[in-house]
Amino acid sequence: MIAVDLIVDEIPALKTSEKGEKALSYMDIYRVSHLPIVNNKQLLGLISDKDIYDNERENHAIGNHYLSLANPFVFDNQHIFEIIDMVAKLKLTVIPVLDKNKNYLGVITLSKLINEFAKMISVDKAGSIIILDMTILDYSCSEISQIVESNNAKILSLFISQFENSTQINVTIKIDVTDITSIIKTFERYNYVIKASYLYEDLIKSLYESRYESFIRYLNT
Repeated sequence: MIAVDLIVDEIPALKTSEKGEKALSYMDIYRVSHLPIVNNKQLLGLISDKDIYDNERENHAIGNHYLSLANPFVFDNQHIFEIIDMVAKLKLTVIPVLDKNKNYLGVITLSKLINEFAKMISVDKAGSIIILDMTILDYSCSEISQIVESNNAKILSLFISQFENSTQINVTIKIDVTDITSIIKTFERYNYVIKASYLYEDLIKSLYESRYESFIRYLNT
């Protein structure tokens, strides 16, 4: 999935002549902490509620505000993984989208990213999660798939979390069955280390009760 498919049309862009109090009102309505400033189709920057409050300029025009962010944006053809990475690093609630000529197209919200990524990793589908602990040298996608499928199950999604300055990885597998006893036993027979396992209900609770920061860190670790 790419940026242009993730744009949320209802989020307004600000004009430089609009006041900080109006920007704060929009942020409150749409439950975001950032909004783009746009002149015609040119993106001028991204203002945060902190920019307005810290400078005590609610009654001043947006064009006169200091912006703490260095005009972040993504192009319309960038992949959702790249977008999540930028949003996480900059702690954004919206990210502007530009076309190849740098014309402003709209914004992607944090909630949209989380919802779409959840669909990509099949969070909404019944099943189970197994997390394997291993080194990158021991990782074999084909062998993991063979073990799962030999127990009459299918992998719905799989991704790797690598530890900084280490060859150690965690392999998180979403499987389409709820009874994973035989799968776990087979992994253990092949000398795999099972770090954790979850049923569908456990996964949903963990995902939606956790803070956003924890979720993004989980994706990028």
